[in-house]
Amino acid sequence: MNVRGWSARMHVPALDVALALGLTVTSLLLGREKPPPGWHSLGTTGLVLVCAVNLVTVARRVAPVLVMAAVSIGWAVYIAAGFWPVVNSLAALLALYSVAASRPPREAAGCAGALVAVWLYAGLSNPAGSMATVAMQAVVMAATLWKFGDNARQLALRNAELARLADQLRREQEERSRHAVTYERVRIARELHDVVAHHLSVVSVQAGLAQYVFDSDRETARGAVETIASTGREALEEVRRLLVLLRAPLDTEPSAPAPDLGSLDDLAERVRESGVAVSLRFSGRKRPLAPGAELCLHRVVQESLTNVLKHAPAASAVVRIHYGEHEVSATVTDDGPGPTGPTRPGGGHGVVGMRERARLYGGTLAAGPGPDGGFEVALTLPV
Repeated sequence: MNVRGWSARMHVPALDVALALGLTVTSLLLGREKPPPGWHSLGTTGLVLVCAVNLVTVARRVAPVLVMAAVSIGWAVYIAAGFWPVVNSLAALLALYSVAASRPPREAAGCAGALVAVWLYAGLSNPAGSMATVAMQAVVMAATLWKFGDNARQLALRNAELARLADQLRREQEERSRHAVTYERVRIARELHDVVAHHLSVVSVQAGLAQYVFDSDRETARGAVETIASTGREALEEVRRLLVLLRAPLDTEPSAPAPDLGSLDDLAERVRESGVAVSLRFSGRKRPLAPGAELCLHRVVQESLTNVLKHAPAASAVVRIHYGEHEVSATVTDDGPGPTGPTRPGGGHGVVGMRERARLYGGTLAAGPGPDGGFEVALTLPV
């Protein structure tokens, strides 16, 4: 007989099968001993009852209450037939433990009462014994097994709760990882937008200028072409820096520093060469800022000047950087046609991207008509 295959088909753990067989063999060996006075030796009936009472424990995990009931009834019949009660006591103790370990305390209390009742019945069936001792044994054994089984049940419940929490934590970590990947993609897309949009705007303006004066003013055309070349190199360098950041290990520094407020002069000069007069004004106590804050300020100024190039190429712009005690602000104001002009809408992806960038660093951004006309972008970051 293939015990393992049978237990798998019946959905019974192989350990329970082995335990039931072990209890049966142990009880049969105990039954071969000479019983105390007042009890019969095992005969055919006794052997059948011992096997029935012990083998039924194989289903103690599948139906613990039914197993306890069957064992109690079989044990009572065994005692009523005059056989030594100790022989079948192990099965009853195991059945009570199984109920306490898998069922609510109310059901376990009922099964414990059944065990005590059969135990007392065994004591009453043999007047030679001490009922006080029998009663104490019954209560202590039932209470002990009930307590151990209930501890096992509570431990299983805690383990199940820990497993549930661990699974929930794993799902939350996966969700955070997906959010982090999405955020990083958005950040990279925003960086690429800022780099490509600004430099291509400069290239477009300079290319138009070179085409316009190509025959009449060769020097101006040559200067515009040189600006296009240098701007293209800068764009390629910034794109290359972003790609290096993507490919490099986490503990590797990028080959070129990220743009900061120190590079605003170069930015302003590049925009001036494209035909927009730009002036930079700093106020407050100048001090170094966190790299992320400086990059945010640089990109907002860059995007604002790019919008001036796109929508108000004949205008002039003023960039004001103010260092406050607890914040730093950047304001870009131009004297163009403003948001109601025919070529300049009041919003767009550029303004949306600037607002998202400001929100990322805990700041605020306002974009709209300037106090004296034109258009104004105002960024404030806490530092």
